[in-house]
Amino acid sequence: MLQQINKKIIFYISLVIILGTFNNKNLKNFNLPKIGMVNVEGIKFNDNEYLKITNLIKLNNLLSIQKSQIKKILNSNNLIEKYEVFKRYPSSIEIKIKKTNFLASTNINGKNYLVGSNGKLIDSDNYSENLPFIFENFEIKKFLELKKIIGQTDLNYKDIKNFYSFPSGRWDIEMNTGVLIKLPISDIKETLNLSIDLLNSKKLSDIKILDIRQKNQIVINE
Repeated sequence: MLQQINKKIIFYISLVIILGTFNNKNLKNFNLPKIGMVNVEGIKFNDNEYLKITNLIKLNNLLSIQKSQIKKILNSNNLIEKYEVFKRYPSSIEIKIKKTNFLASTNINGKNYLVGSNGKLIDSDNYSENLPFIFENFEIKKFLELKKIIGQTDLNYKDIKNFYSFPSGRWDIEMNTGVLIKLPISDIKETLNLSIDLLNSKKLSDIKILDIRQKNQIVINE
């Protein structure tokens, strides 16, 4: 960051010196160099997005272009988790992008989507067989909260086949083994840890439904 600031200071000082050597007539004809190079790392834009960015950037110089102009385009891309935009003086821009992680598949109003870790839905022609499927309407924010809690337990996310969302805010989790875990609305972390212990018990190897919706009560169906 300090190095970038120093580069800016040097650039501005050089610019002042250059402009100071110009008379009024020459100053009218002086143009800062247009941005000639755009480097994008981390994601491949589609042709339309890339054209928007390059056209916007190459019509400007590094003093006139605003990062907010670039960010507006980047924020419209649902595949992006986060990004950084760097002005490289005198005439190039570097964009570093982190792509979002796909957490689940779902279908809304007959259209297929992937759920990103950035909290956005990504259009998808097909479901991903390697991701759990989310049934029913759900809030992405609530799902991300559940995903975070799962990450704090010993439950392997890759072992989950389906999620079922309910209007009350409650979730059911279906494992790849076919076991259905009915979760309560609260104390989910503790419930999941208890579920893992029960599922790992050899005495309860034939569990089909693990109902832990009620506090201090476990219902097991085999």
